[in-house]
Amino acid sequence: MATHPRYQGVFPVVPTIFKESGELDLPGQKRCIDFMIDAGSHGVCILANFSEQFSISDDEREILTREILEHVAGRVPVIVTTTHYGSLICAQRSRRAQDLGAAMVMVMPPYHGATIRVPEPNIYEFFSKVSDAIDIPIMIQDAPVSGTTLSAAFLAKMASEIANVSYFKIETPGAASKLRELIKLGGAAIEGPWDGEEAITLLPDLEAGCTGAMTGGGYPDGIRQIMDPWFAGNRAQAIDAYSRWLPLINYENRQGGILSAKALMKEGGIIDSDVSRHPFPAMHPAVRSGLLETARRLDPLVFRWGK
Repeated sequence: MATHPRYQGVFPVVPTIFKESGELDLPGQKRCIDFMIDAGSHGVCILANFSEQFSISDDEREILTREILEHVAGRVPVIVTTTHYGSLICAQRSRRAQDLGAAMVMVMPPYHGATIRVPEPNIYEFFSKVSDAIDIPIMIQDAPVSGTTLSAAFLAKMASEIANVSYFKIETPGAASKLRELIKLGGAAIEGPWDGEEAITLLPDLEAGCTGAMTGGGYPDGIRQIMDPWFAGNRAQAIDAYSRWLPLINYENRQGGILSAKALMKEGGIIDSDVSRHPFPAMHPAVRSGLLETARRLDPLVFRWGK
């Protein structure tokens, strides 16, 4: 594996911006990216589940990857999600992302629908084939949506034996305990034990040793207020900040979900439309109102950047 920086900090997921018609809104997408960088993101992740990747065509994936990486132009590292059931297709997607300038790829274990799963030896081979195709790090996304149980021991084994597997986004129940075990078992092979799930478990995950957070994209400045003092050794300040931002984190995680970042960005004048693509349901007006009310108490940059 080539030598790469060790990535850490706040790497939020970039929402995909659509016009009211459902078409991609590339100017809005670029404003979204600029805001997220200005709000303190150490890096960003595109085409993730919180980017509504399941509603995007293969041609649109290519457009978004190319346009975003060109627009970012090296200001921050970009993680490209390349998840696919097929080893060959995932490897090809990952190689293409690398060629376009991705700093890392994020991949879930292979799965399809509610019932098609893959045994551990085949998962190992899957990540080996993806690793063989690229020279940049792979982040394994350990999330319930895949329906696949990945033990800490198995993740540590892959980190130790597969060249580019070195980052892990842990979104399962008991994330802090799993991070702690993963770090213990994998040692130096675990370059990036990361928190996910909108930072709802960020504080215990930091206590367990996580070094990065992949959150929603609406308030990177708020997540920085937690992580910066933590890594500066000021635990009390980090806890105070987590307590302040937790109501908004909770609202995104448990109420607004995928559409939260776009609702905040539209309210702040950054994007023109916060729609999703049909058949994904729109956010209930009462949920939107509650989300915005909760956010306003914190005065995040998202309400001021575009005005």
